[in-house]
Amino acid sequence: MDAPRLPSLFTLVELDTVDSTNAEARRRAEQGAEEAPEGTLVWAAEQTAGRGRRGRTWVSPKGNFYASIILRPDVPLRDAAQFGFVASLAVFDAIGSLAQPGTEAHTKWPNDVLISGRKVAGILLEAQGAASADAPPDFVIVGVGVNLRSFPEDVEFPATSMLDEGTTVLVPEFLESFGRHFLAWTRIWVDEGFERLRKNWLWRCDQVGKEVDVRLANETLTGTFKDLDDSGALILETSSGLRTITAGDVFFPQSRDA
Repeated sequence: MDAPRLPSLFTLVELDTVDSTNAEARRRAEQGAEEAPEGTLVWAAEQTAGRGRRGRTWVSPKGNFYASIILRPDVPLRDAAQFGFVASLAVFDAIGSLAQPGTEAHTKWPNDVLISGRKVAGILLEAQGAASADAPPDFVIVGVGVNLRSFPEDVEFPATSMLDEGTTVLVPEFLESFGRHFLAWTRIWVDEGFERLRKNWLWRCDQVGKEVDVRLANETLTGTFKDLDDSGALILETSSGLRTITAGDVFFPQSRDA
């Protein structure tokens, strides 16, 4: 396949092996906007120290998709966190454009994408430089990992790959599709605000109205996934009332013992 064709926003940095695309993106972003302008996209064939949310290891053999985008948004940190929804919508739509007809994909709060109820993609946001949630960060890194050919077996939440679900996708092919959709959703977010993203994300999520477990740092809550608020936080209806969750891990009843 020829070199990936990406929108002009992106400056592609292609690597064979890297410790972590997020770590490499951070190193470049710290050198300043001239060295790493907005839209710098670090793409690697494999990672030797891939990371997921909460410091978890992201198993990263060749054949899957690993990329991190450097963004320098002039918005408060709390709003910049909504790039997680931009990225998950972009991954969902890229999967939809490439997968076999009938593939059942859904978004999962906060930053995952599922196929047939199993995790196929994860997104990791990192930011630097904001003194508070009201201040703009120096930069935001949006890291994306998608299981195209293989997936880890020994994980808390069941995983899958696009190949295991019946679709063969080349990594450059996925990069092209993801890049187009990421730019499209970013433009919608900039032009129309988060509400349009919120509605589209909820439409792609099949957990709304269902019972879920939400694991927090010091407790696990069980309740009904009611909604997202206007910032993207999860609204959980528990036996003691509504809780607004800004960070946590969602599990479904069938995966409680996973």
